[in-house]
Amino acid sequence: MKTILLYSPPETHACAYLPDREAVSLYADPRHWLNNEELSHLNRLGFRRSGRLVYRPNCPTCNECTAVRVTAKDMRYNRTMKRKLIASKHIQLSVESARSTDEHYQLFEQYINQRHHDGDMYPPSRQQFNEFLTEHFGNTYFLNARIDGVLVGCMVFDVFDDGVSSVYCFYQPKLESLSLGTVLICRLTQLAVWLGLEFNYLGYLVKDCRKMAYKEQYSPLQAWRNDKWIDRG
Repeated sequence: MKTILLYSPPETHACAYLPDREAVSLYADPRHWLNNEELSHLNRLGFRRSGRLVYRPNCPTCNECTAVRVTAKDMRYNRTMKRKLIASKHIQLSVESARSTDEHYQLFEQYINQRHHDGDMYPPSRQQFNEFLTEHFGNTYFLNARIDGVLVGCMVFDVFDDGVSSVYCFYQPKLESLSLGTVLICRLTQLAVWLGLEFNYLGYLVKDCRKMAYKEQYSPLQAWRNDKWIDRG
């Protein structure tokens, strides 16, 4: 594996998770095309991917962003998860390479407009969608959810040498009661087991951020702390 250059810009940016905080990130050199071995290694070191930008929080006075992963074959499905999986049995699932389509963008647009109109991805655009989700290193896929052939949800995920990574999920806002976000994480975890992979990497857990704290419901969960993965229960 080649040496991967890392850099951290001197300027800060507004934290996406906690109000009134400034953030600093550490980036893999964007000029370097990362192969799967390199991506897998960085992923195990707590890095995440946004398009072709691979990064990790590097804030000097804050360590609230904690990378977490669930052990796929041992995942414990609580009562709510089991109920949602049973209720979603009529949904057809399929996997395809991540690419920009009108069908996926229109669903993404609806999701951002109705669920995240107060977030930093609003207003949505096709360019934003492409740069965020369909520009990748060749190991990214869509786990599609359809009802009667109509796309109602999509989990964007990466495949590494030891697991899958849940990159982003968007779904039809009118189907909130189906909890498609939870269902697709569960189905992706089951897919990891079927593929013989050990983990589903869930991204960053931020306890004081409501939109990120949901990851605590998945177990057994491991967290990247002090340069090693530790069990959280």
